[in-house]
Amino acid sequence: MDHIPPWAGRPGRPVFASSYPRHHEDELFAALDLGTNNCRLMVAAQTSGGFRVVDSYSRMVKLGEGLHHTGRLADTAMERTLDALRTCADRVGRRQLKDIRAVATEACRRAENGSTFLDRVKAETGFDIRIISGREEACLAVESCANLIHNPRFGPPRNRALLFDIGGGSTEIAWVRVDPFRQAQELIGYLSLPIGVITLSEQFGPGSSHDPGCYKEMVAYIRQSLQHFESVHRIGPEIRRRQTRFIGTSGTVTTLASLVLNLPRYARAAVDGSLLPSASARRAVRMLQRMGVHGIEKHPCIGPDRASFVLPGCAIFEAIHDTWPIEDIIVADRGLRDGMVLRMIRKAGLPPRRYQRSPMLGPIPFQHSIQATGS
Repeated sequence: MDHIPPWAGRPGRPVFASSYPRHHEDELFAALDLGTNNCRLMVAAQTSGGFRVVDSYSRMVKLGEGLHHTGRLADTAMERTLDALRTCADRVGRRQLKDIRAVATEACRRAENGSTFLDRVKAETGFDIRIISGREEACLAVESCANLIHNPRFGPPRNRALLFDIGGGSTEIAWVRVDPFRQAQELIGYLSLPIGVITLSEQFGPGSSHDPGCYKEMVAYIRQSLQHFESVHRIGPEIRRRQTRFIGTSGTVTTLASLVLNLPRYARAAVDGSLLPSASARRAVRMLQRMGVHGIEKHPCIGPDRASFVLPGCAIFEAIHDTWPIEDIIVADRGLRDGMVLRMIRKAGLPPRRYQRSPMLGPIPFQHSIQATGS
């Protein structure tokens, strides 16, 4: 039976044949994640070590800008996003794919014109983007971090994991049952909190996170929103029994890790899969507050485009950690794209292989690095 291409291509543009010899291990999978703040594409090939990233693209599009006030996607935000998606379509069109998945999250879930916008996206770029639920978003995040949940580098096996993903329009919390012997995990419960770095910034007002009093209000507001989930799942007692691994998979926690490491510029290989002591993360937040707007904009690991969303993300992180004060945070620079690629590989029926990113010798000693920053 002939292989049916999973993506017909951008209207009016040809789908290019692969420019290199095809082998079994060169089966290519593409994953597109259209979030409230960013548009991200990954093209990957399965390898003996897991999968190899062939192409990766990310652009800040701020699709959810203004959504909190209007309930709609703004025209300018949609045009920015379409421009990024056209770039993604051109990059995907140069490769022969085994499969492709494209998803949209909170901005399109919430906006009254979200589905209409995705119809336009399909007509103009060829991407058939599916709006996923908060539960599926949490499941994909857990799948992408499975090897971190079970990794012996982070100490003795635990029977629970708590994962958080701070996005632009929402924050996902996943409470996971872990079977260390079978190397398996199962979602017990999830919370899709409709609060992200963009929506929180708009709700409290631009620049409000730099006001100490307003920042405390942000933290208290989010902390209150987490109480019902804690009362249902009783996560605190598991933490006190030291049975829980804590995993952060968001731009906020990776930014904090890069600050603690005192990196001259952001380096994914140094951050992903690292162990961040919570005390060091808290000191990094205080450092950002002392930097002020201009200092954050000039920081090489942040930059002006992301600067306005850093402290709102920190407020969400501190509320989560106040509620569940686990000593160490496993830092993950991975997300929905990784989870989608893993699912596609499994669906394709290719020989199962363990997913691994760049190997690391062990957790980075963050405590020493934070001293070097002067905090």
